[in-house]
Amino acid sequence: MNKYLKRGLILTLAGIGLGALGMYFKELELGIYEWLLILSVILFGIGFCTIIYALMRRIDRQSILEARSESHENDDNKKEDDSNKRIDA
Repeated sequence: MNKYLKRGLILTLAGIGLGALGMYFKELELGIYEWLLILSVILFGIGFCTIIYALMRRIDRQSILEARSESHENDDNKKEDDSNKRIDA
């Protein structure tokens, strides 16, 4: 679990928690509930976007590693072919 996924989960859970607290304060008819609900939506949105970003980074990293390994294999094969040509000559 990377740092972006951890931050995203924490922010998302904080947003859900503040939303529940805001709804509780709404039932008690306290005026602060409006600000809590606004903050909960903002935190939830940032957390959700951070989770999506973490997943996109993971996919991108895997594709980069695959491309590097293919490139490394091609370089090794090319070096072997060059060495075989030298031996044959």
